[in-house]
Amino acid sequence: MTLRNLRDARLVLASASPRRATLLGQLGLTPLVDPSRNPEHVPPGITPEDLVTRLASDKAREVMVRHPGADLVLGADTVVVLDGQILGKPCDAADAGRMLTALAGRWHAVYTGIALFAVPSGQSVVAHVQSEVFMRPLAPEEISAYIATGEPLDKAGAYAIQGLGGVFVREIRGDYQNIVGLPLARLDAAWRELGWRLL
Repeated sequence: MTLRNLRDARLVLASASPRRATLLGQLGLTPLVDPSRNPEHVPPGITPEDLVTRLASDKAREVMVRHPGADLVLGADTVVVLDGQILGKPCDAADAGRMLTALAGRWHAVYTGIALFAVPSGQSVVAHVQSEVFMRPLAPEEISAYIATGEPLDKAGAYAIQGLGGVFVREIRGDYQNIVGLPLARLDAAWRELGWRLL
């Protein structure tokens, strides 16, 4: 199969995350950003991998309807998991404080689901990637100062590894970009499966 050049694709990113847009931009891609309006509901008892792939798929499907002329639509979703508990984005500063206090001095997992849809054919690739992060012990005043910056309030697990929250991360296992919110190596395989190539 001859692969088409991804830079010629009409790519839509179904996400409001500036981090995902930045990662794609670092690859030389300029997607149209059209965030999904789907509510992010967490069904009781769902596994992290099922949750992120379901939410990523729901986002991509919803946005795909609005862009019938696109070539590819990409949805993604990221959660943090500690002791089997799924941590999404904090609802307020107090919730962010609870999350950071729980994560401090411990390992946790980060799951990102991706859903890449080829609009003309309706074919799709849906996958997830898991990474692990060790966050160093944190003093209460560090947590308060970090929350005051506003950075944790729209991040899964209440921290951004690529931002100020990176100073709290002592060690990772797995894909760093997955922790940021978009596992590029797995995504590269996905668009190749659908007939596109970056390199």
